[in-house]
Amino acid sequence: MKRIIIVIFLGLLISSCGARRKAKLKVMSSKVEITINKTSKPEPSKNTPVTNNALDYISYYKSISISEMYLYGIPASITLAQGILESGSGKARLARDANNHFGIKCHDWKGARVYHDDDKAQECFRKYKDPSQSFRDHSEFLANRKRYAGLFKLKKDDYKGWAKGLRKAGYATDPKYPQKLISLIERYELYKYDVKSKKSRTKNESSSPSSKVQYTVKKGDTLYSISRLYNTTVDAIKQQNNLRSTALTIGQQLIISSN
Repeated sequence: MKRIIIVIFLGLLISSCGARRKAKLKVMSSKVEITINKTSKPEPSKNTPVTNNALDYISYYKSISISEMYLYGIPASITLAQGILESGSGKARLARDANNHFGIKCHDWKGARVYHDDDKAQECFRKYKDPSQSFRDHSEFLANRKRYAGLFKLKKDDYKGWAKGLRKAGYATDPKYPQKLISLIERYELYKYDVKSKKSRTKNESSSPSSKVQYTVKKGDTLYSISRLYNTTVDAIKQQNNLRSTALTIGQQLIISSN
């Protein structure tokens, strides 16, 4: 009888130890899985502003869009509408984690990148340190490809022509892409940034005779900010100073014709 009791006791003890070991392994497996999930998720860029809706997005990015219009001739309304649509007003994953507001894929890109499901699974997209780099890359993407050349012959305030031309040139596969852009432009009156900029230049250029001044570049200056200060244009400053790019250095001397 004692032997039977001892055998039963040993059996229960072995079974209990096995159950505890399985439970421990299960907990360890769960912990490992959680760690992997946490490390695989990219963190949002510190330079990414928080925009809760389209109005926030417009308020934050309208100046950049107008600046790009001056430099490259792309209507600010088109740039803003594309940004709102492509980035979900800055809330989409590519915008938050990669500062990519226009869904531009890697192609011949040699910089940082992220992978995201789009037309295909895990496609390669460009990653930027700052949203402004995405806006600049968008401008250069359109300006440096022959298939978009016809768009730059349109007037800067012809947003309907640009919206239809982008779809025709192959920027988007969605057949309703032009209508979506036009709808955003008219709903939020984005066209006023095209017309306002055009009228502002015309008024300033004809209001008074110009005079030349010498300007010393300070920290934070850009050609666009300087052009606004002296009521002129970026192109005019570049021509007067034989500049091939928009890059400036602190202490650089510029000759500016102000109005």
